[in-house]
Amino acid sequence: MLRNMFSTFIYLLIFVISQEQAIGALHGSTKKMVDEANKNGPYLGLVIPNMFEMNPLLNNPHYKSTKLVIDYAGRRFRFGNIYKKPVILVMCGMGMVNAAVATQLLLSLFEIKGVIHYGIAGNANPNLNIGDVTIAQYWSHSALWNWQRYGNGPEDPLPFEGEGGFTRDIGYLNFGTYSSNGDDDNLLNNVWYQAEEVYPVDSTPEQTQQAFWIPVDSNYFSLSKALEKLQLEDCINATTCLSKPPKVTAVQRGTSANIYLDNAAYRSFLYNKFNISPVEMESAGVALICYQQKVPFITFRALSDLAGGGSATSNEADTFSGLSANNSVIVTVEFIKLLVGYNRKMLKYVR
Repeated sequence: MLRNMFSTFIYLLIFVISQEQAIGALHGSTKKMVDEANKNGPYLGLVIPNMFEMNPLLNNPHYKSTKLVIDYAGRRFRFGNIYKKPVILVMCGMGMVNAAVATQLLLSLFEIKGVIHYGIAGNANPNLNIGDVTIAQYWSHSALWNWQRYGNGPEDPLPFEGEGGFTRDIGYLNFGTYSSNGDDDNLLNNVWYQAEEVYPVDSTPEQTQQAFWIPVDSNYFSLSKALEKLQLEDCINATTCLSKPPKVTAVQRGTSANIYLDNAAYRSFLYNKFNISPVEMESAGVALICYQQKVPFITFRALSDLAGGGSATSNEADTFSGLSANNSVIVTVEFIKLLVGYNRKMLKYVR
């Protein structure tokens, strides 16, 4: 009898927890855990694309897990400390929507004073090398387009152009330029790059603002320049090493799209048109949420390949992605160390 009652209780408890997760409501045991966790905040939030990039941090000797884990809305929030700085780790998953959802949940649930996003990326900059860790000052979403009808050209207005609508100010890609037969006429015509509509938390609701280049936090960016002499990993084993020692470098711009870019022509276009270096699939999602929520953020992306630069039978990413992931973690951990020291100096200054 008691065994049956206990089994019934367990099944009921599992049902209640499952229902709480399914409807996305923050109450019951989850709300209590979140409230208790926030008493130990504020935290530095780390948004990480996948376990491949998270595992090197979980295994880093400077990361100390508190063993607290909160699962909510399909996400797992892991609590720990790096150089005694309270941190929350969340894996976002691939793509901008996943990155934005995970970042918004992080900021909505917990007391977060800053966000770090890190991982690997493709490289569009011919002056950089595999293994280098880039710190971009600006991020964009480069796959929000107005696709112009065939027959119209750069001088023709776009549908809904002006007054906060579509624009020709940012620039366009002409497909005919890349025809292999020399014919610059192409039925795909032009795509025009568009800014995101944003709604900052301190602005009037439902009043649209436009943003294409999202700046990282200026203080974080200035502080990160101290990392440029940091020594990074350059070998994956005793026989396979990079041809040039990798470095940490500040760059002007990076971009994200829900596209895995492995095309040399488009890579060159992005670099020549916009001076873009890292190309990947998540950072702009993190940037757009932090920008609207007025939370400081920065992104560290380690280059795993020259986008479209591999041979037909191989790709550098297959060989060096693990090394690049490790280097992104090295930079992230050292930045947090710098941030701890910076905050202490500022506290003494205020006093």
